[in-house]
Amino acid sequence: MGPMLPSAKPHAAPKRRPADPPGTAARRAALRLLDAVLRRGDPLEAALPAATRGLEGADRGLAHAIAAEALRRLPDLDALIDSATRQPLPEDAKARTALRVALVQTLALGTPPHAAIATVLPLVDGGPRKLVHGVFGALTRAGAVLPEVPSLPLAVAERWRANWGDAVVAAGAAAIAAPPPLDLTLASPAAAAPEGVSLAPDHRRLVDAAPVTQLNGYAEGAWWVQDIAASLPARLIGRGPGRALDLCAAPGGKTMQLAAAGWDVTALEIAPSRAARLHENLARTRLPATVVIADALDWSPSEPMDALLLDAPCSATGIFRRHPEVLYRAHAGLIKEMAALQARLLDRAAAWVRPGGCLVYATCSLEPEEGEEQMKRFLADNPDYAVVPPKAGELPTGIEANSDGYVRTLPGTLADVGGCDGFFIARLVRASA
Repeated sequence: MGPMLPSAKPHAAPKRRPADPPGTAARRAALRLLDAVLRRGDPLEAALPAATRGLEGADRGLAHAIAAEALRRLPDLDALIDSATRQPLPEDAKARTALRVALVQTLALGTPPHAAIATVLPLVDGGPRKLVHGVFGALTRAGAVLPEVPSLPLAVAERWRANWGDAVVAAGAAAIAAPPPLDLTLASPAAAAPEGVSLAPDHRRLVDAAPVTQLNGYAEGAWWVQDIAASLPARLIGRGPGRALDLCAAPGGKTMQLAAAGWDVTALEIAPSRAARLHENLARTRLPATVVIADALDWSPSEPMDALLLDAPCSATGIFRRHPEVLYRAHAGLIKEMAALQARLLDRAAAWVRPGGCLVYATCSLEPEEGEEQMKRFLADNPDYAVVPPKAGELPTGIEANSDGYVRTLPGTLADVGGCDGFFIARLVRASA
């Protein structure tokens, strides 16, 4: 009989990873959203479908709310994090982003600390869990709070201070503290619409509104969502009849305004996906317009236009109240790039307006390079165009043209009634032949 072999030891069963606490998936989606915005430069809404894939409505909404609130409060969240670490964490460190997600829940969204940290720690499994737990615990035990008025990103504050002064910087910080009210543009004065404040003809402003699709008149296409400032370019074109061209038209608010005002509208949009949204909005409101999918730098109309509206692609810094991520995407290089594109579009569009016709140029930007400086260059190169300032009654109370005849809304404009987006608008008329 041969020698007896030692019995083999049974393999130890692998440790099972504990199940994530309920709600972790929404926090993981929020982390992905912040990464998409801050590292890749994606717009928050564009990143939402991929980041929240597989989540139901409530969890999807929570992920969006966490990410959006973190972006509103980012400089102050980072200041707290840096106060509790020996060395600053890298800007793109996962631990920093996880702490942002945990802290903003507790300090701004009312989530109990134990729930906030329990649903965030799984996001750093295999990483610096102890660091995240320790920093979060130290800050909450110390009674950390966020300032009532958030801090703007330093580069933005410095740029706006140089361009507009301290008062606008302070107003911008106050404006980003919470999402703004909801503005509706009515298809007609008799359109069914929710009760609210009217700041201009065919306008309603709602505070703490129900979801848009549940509001009175939505299914009937009686109105569409549009910030009061965004409605001004089409208001300055006025009523038809005549041929009107809306360049860079999606999602269609200005196209619908022009159609409702009696214009024969052609709406040009370069992106098929955005054009599809424009078609949907026109179908819901039952307003007529011809939608063309083309690049305005390649396409030309078959006949001159009586009115042309160019709401040009821009840095979009004026819509920071609803989209706080724009303040992190709109760096100096992007502003310069957008200004160059605007100049090309303006010069091309100028040739499409008939003599005596109207051209309205607008951007939802707070940067002079995309507004005042753009107009200075354009008027020098196109002496057949002249600025026509708004007339009495064309603008809402509280918004006025400046000494050059332009409309410039800034943080602080209409602050006593809920504010408005930042816009630059110039109405130009081409000299008659």
